[in-house]
Amino acid sequence: MTKLTFTAHPFLLGFEQLERLVERTAKTGAEGYPPYNIEAASENAYRITLAVAGFRDDDLAITVEDRQLVIRGRQAETPEDRVFLHRGIAARAFQRSFVLADGVEVSGANLEHGLLNIDLRRTVPDAVVQTIRIGKR
Repeated sequence: MTKLTFTAHPFLLGFEQLERLVERTAKTGAEGYPPYNIEAASENAYRITLAVAGFRDDDLAITVEDRQLVIRGRQAETPEDRVFLHRGIAARAFQRSFVLADGVEVSGANLEHGLLNIDLRRTVPDAVVQTIRIGKR
């Protein structure tokens, strides 16, 4: 039996990459730490907020790799002289990824009160009508 995917439809030309994008998104969706929110700030602006209590600016790295926003956090080692009777605040390293659509760019990031805010902006291209000339052989 042949596996039929939505990208195999004859009217969807050039969408082969979409299936790979869906698979990549499914793999990154299982992460649970750190918790996050995604907000629509306006029609073409978004904000991702991650709860990163205990992390400093220097402990966090934000990159865009192949249309994927990647946030990594790694705290410095806890000094040996600290003795915890209870340790409920997670201090583990993390990596959280978000796949970005074409035209979506990171416009800024800030860390305030244990929340990392990453602002995204979508650039909307002007509508273009292209006329194709029919050549003669």
